[in-house]
Amino acid sequence: MPEHSPERTGLADATCAPAAFYRPSAYALEDSVGYLMKQIMVSFVAQADRQLGAHGLTHAQWTPLMRLRLGDSTVADMARWLHIDAGATTRLIDRLEKKGLCRRSRSTNDRRVVHVAITPEGLAATAHAPAVLSDILNAHLAGFSEAEWKQLIVLLRRMRDNGDAMRVSA
Repeated sequence: MPEHSPERTGLADATCAPAAFYRPSAYALEDSVGYLMKQIMVSFVAQADRQLGAHGLTHAQWTPLMRLRLGDSTVADMARWLHIDAGATTRLIDRLEKKGLCRRSRSTNDRRVVHVAITPEGLAATAHAPAVLSDILNAHLAGFSEAEWKQLIVLLRRMRDNGDAMRVSA
């Protein structure tokens, strides 16, 4: 199946009109998809911080390290991925580098570009993270069938892709 087919990503047709599920006259925060997603993320991060904190990692630290486990990045790419500004990303990388969990190097082609790589210590610090994160996600999905879980992934990807399309057209 192609990577970006509707079956794989849940992409809505680009010509679809916006939904009309929410109305200002009947808006209820407790039924807001955004509010519910935010509550879930707060719960997820709190659980991850509690469990990964036992290994000396905070959310601000384990999140970029998990990204770096996938491969090297630049400071600019990391800032975009984390949705934080370049200054905050630099300070975060300063702390990770001070702990020996990552290292920076300037590009030999463009001195403005700074590459970031995880160190063996960073890999060791995050070695248990996939199991911890899997346990937390599975606990949040208690009572879901596999079909419901797969459908949830499709629906969330569709919402993400709709949001991406709005940012591109803005």
